[in-house]
Amino acid sequence: MKVADVFRVRNPEIRALHLTWIAFFITFYVWFNMAPLASSMLKSVDWLTKDDLRLFAICNVALTIPARIIVGMALDRFGPRRVFSVLMVLMAIPALVFAFGNTMAQLLISRLVLSSIGASFVVGIHMTAMWFKPKDIGFAEGFYAGWGNFGSAAAAMTLPTIAITMYGGDDGWRWAIAQSAIVMAGYGVWYWFAITDGPEGTVHRKPRKASAMEVSSWGDLVKLILWTIPLIGVLAILVWRIQNLGYLSPMGAAICYAAIFLIVCYQIIQILRVNIPILKKGVPEDDKYPFSSVAALNSTYFANFGAELAVVSMLPMFFEETWSLSATAAGLIAASFAFVNLLARPMGGLVSDRMGNRRFVMLSYMFGIGLGFALMGLLNSNWPLIIAVGITVFTSFFVQGAEGATFGIIPSIKRRLTGQISGMAGAYGNVGAVVYLTIFTFVTPSQFFFIISAGAFISWVLCILWLKEPESAFSDEYHVSSVDLQIEEEERQRAALLGAK
Repeated sequence: MKVADVFRVRNPEIRALHLTWIAFFITFYVWFNMAPLASSMLKSVDWLTKDDLRLFAICNVALTIPARIIVGMALDRFGPRRVFSVLMVLMAIPALVFAFGNTMAQLLISRLVLSSIGASFVVGIHMTAMWFKPKDIGFAEGFYAGWGNFGSAAAAMTLPTIAITMYGGDDGWRWAIAQSAIVMAGYGVWYWFAITDGPEGTVHRKPRKASAMEVSSWGDLVKLILWTIPLIGVLAILVWRIQNLGYLSPMGAAICYAAIFLIVCYQIIQILRVNIPILKKGVPEDDKYPFSSVAALNSTYFANFGAELAVVSMLPMFFEETWSLSATAAGLIAASFAFVNLLARPMGGLVSDRMGNRRFVMLSYMFGIGLGFALMGLLNSNWPLIIAVGITVFTSFFVQGAEGATFGIIPSIKRRLTGQISGMAGAYGNVGAVVYLTIFTFVTPSQFFFIISAGAFISWVLCILWLKEPESAFSDEYHVSSVDLQIEEEERQRAALLGAK
């Protein structure tokens, strides 16, 4: 696939790519529609405080982690078209409640529920994998993610203007948020009719059970359990932060901790229920896949996307305080980290396609991230500003490229588990953000950059040890196992039986 191919919108797969990245763009636009309007909210709602907005910011990412896991399971069962459409329509409801909420409870709960919209990313990843062949998937996924992710930056650039010029008054921010929600719901309805789950004749490979990921060995079963615990367990950090802010009583926190523990136990039970019968029966050789590769990619997304979310939130203040810049100037310079996303992420996928070795590309990008953040850790006011900006762009190039390379590999690991693998890896990006942002409250910016650098190098080592080049990574078609064919035949017989009735 060539870069120029993205302009050939008459091609069904290119049209599907554009329809899907626009859907992702809109969901991220809605997800990040609060921060640009925060000052307007404080001015118009006299009972809101800055601490309230900080709490809303925490709530804005809280349910993204479990939502990505749940959505990953739903994808493998219902397909990306249905899931994306339903997600956009349903999430418009809490967005509208937040827009017109008049109590603290309404704003808090609606923002918490709305955080589930962050799971939209993995839906588009799955849809793109349905439309593109393994040899082209890297660039397609990178283009989808790079341009769709820009929705957050677009919200920051346009929502204040919309609130002031289109609506005005004290409630302009409410109508600006509501408008974004209505657009998302409308696009969700249209998306249902505008696209299909892959080209005509595509077989939607489904797992035998959607409640937990299948594995190929008893050792992989243990690894899956160990890598599942942090996905829900990390919510305990959010509970601790909310309690420290004074918004949750010790009893309320204890209830939340107990709920998190029970959810972790439930997820482990589901993993055992799905996999013990499969492993006792024996997994055919042609159906096995290395879970270690999934674990390695979990670590890469923790280290690259987690770092991006964390760094973007602190970079403006870092430039403002280190080089005594105005808030506007610091914000524009810090925005360079996000703007690189438009080119670097598609390029990461394209390089992954062209090099003929996705593992080598992944290793190269992760090493570059470690080096880039190490250089950022050395920055201080004695460095020329232009050099600091150059190092920031250099680091961002590797961060965004690594994200594209990660999802250039995932669809080829195990076709029928793409939704669940994407959900797990995507969730680890949010786990990384929560962990890094929590660490940032205890360290200086320079120490913070060195810690992120260390995380990238640890992931690089894990990739050396665990990541394997996927089977059929550059083929015209994805690998189909005997179990895939068996599941397909069972689905065909079930459909025939229902038709006969």
